[in-house]
Amino acid sequence: MKLHTYLNYGGNCAEALRFYEKHLGAKILMMMTYGQNPEAAKANPESQNSILYARMTIGETDIMGSDVPKERFQPMRSVYLSLSVGSTDEAERIHKLLSEGGEIFMPMQETFFAFRFSMLRDKFGTSWMVIHERPAP
Repeated sequence: MKLHTYLNYGGNCAEALRFYEKHLGAKILMMMTYGQNPEAAKANPESQNSILYARMTIGETDIMGSDVPKERFQPMRSVYLSLSVGSTDEAERIHKLLSEGGEIFMPMQETFFAFRFSMLRDKFGTSWMVIHERPAP
């Protein structure tokens, strides 16, 4: 059995995945619009350029995603993608990058469990925890 994360976006899925690919080292494996699917004629003409299905990897994790109608889209609540990095500098870089245009819930800081830890929602509506963990005692 394998558990995957599936993210919904309000019309900016392609932009979000390309951003993660450029800045987080993600790799887009597939991206299909409604207009590219074999049953495109059945799709709403307004959604032809919206993403029907996308898949990418970040590190060793697969993430899938698609666009939903803007009126149905809501930013993530009470769920986070937790991104563990190997250095304080990398944690600071990623926090700054993801928080730009987003909302910070917990500023980047040192904690008893991490050299650096933060919680935020990026400009695409995805919530993140960024952590450079301390070694377990």
